[in-house]
Amino acid sequence: MRSRLDTRGDAYRDNRAAMQAMVDEVREEMASVPGIGGEKYIDRHRGRGKLLVRERIEAFVDPDAPFLELMPLAAWGTGDPVGAGTVVGIGLVEGVECVITGTDMTVRGGAANPSTVRKGERAQEIALRNRLPLVNLTESAGADLPRQAEIFVPGGAGFKNLTRLSKAGIPTVSLVFGPSTAGGAYTPGMSDYIVMVRDKAKVYLGGPPLVKMAIDEVVDEETLGGAEMHSRTSGLSDALAADDLDALRLGRDYIARLGWRKLGPGPSERADKPVHDPDELLGVASADVRVPFDVREILARVLDGSRFDEFKPLYGTQLVCGWGSICGFPIGVLGNNGILFSEEAQLGAQFIQLC
Repeated sequence: MRSRLDTRGDAYRDNRAAMQAMVDEVREEMASVPGIGGEKYIDRHRGRGKLLVRERIEAFVDPDAPFLELMPLAAWGTGDPVGAGTVVGIGLVEGVECVITGTDMTVRGGAANPSTVRKGERAQEIALRNRLPLVNLTESAGADLPRQAEIFVPGGAGFKNLTRLSKAGIPTVSLVFGPSTAGGAYTPGMSDYIVMVRDKAKVYLGGPPLVKMAIDEVVDEETLGGAEMHSRTSGLSDALAADDLDALRLGRDYIARLGWRKLGPGPSERADKPVHDPDELLGVASADVRVPFDVREILARVLDGSRFDEFKPLYGTQLVCGWGSICGFPIGVLGNNGILFSEEAQLGAQFIQLC
């Protein structure tokens, strides 16, 4: 692909400066997420002999393997904690790509808000569509009770998704590190394989105070829903771990025994670097969404080798359609260059059918 982008022009410089400012803002927000719970609650969590959620993920994935974090800024601008109190991503575990979710107990005790629910359900959808094992690093106070009216109905989809994953033969794993109450207890209860940490993991609908209030019975946490009880009596727990690291080891061992292979073809094209510098992407589009730009300038800096086979280039010219590849994976591309008329609609429909 040829490029007509004038990297010395005023428009390019203005676009780049505006976009760089927004990128810096996003990076600053992302840097604040790991400690958003506050030092007080981080120290309290460590004082209980527990790893932080990102430390658990780091110890769980293969050494030096990448972890692709997804939705790190979920809930930004909603009033809920940025990140929605969970960490979600895709990582390699014993060479197997897994969707990994982990609750951040330093943020409101791991209580789920509406953004937490949406983020978790999106992770489940990704696991289902891509046939990736789903691993939940569980420790949660359940739903944020003052907001349960916003959570109760949409939250049910998450439990339905767990059954869909199991029905599709996609493994679901829960590693339980601490108290998991109410909604936080359903996930391990519906998972295929569960590991619980001795003396720390608790899985029950409601704790001893609720039992006392409801039926006037006095019971301790271990008897009600502790790791020992679930390992020896109820059978919910499949393995009893000594501590956080032991639970992560047992989870890795289980993933290794799966012999899991992801379905679908691998890369089939040459994964060449784009001919045009991807760093120039910052100057292609204006920060003002009303100012148009040529989507081909984006493709020239994203596609492998800047190779693009355009479909019907002379018809419905406000919509750019064609084939290329990214990192060796063949893809179809639709790019809007302006207002869509009937010709563009027909072009897009035909191209989608061809893909």
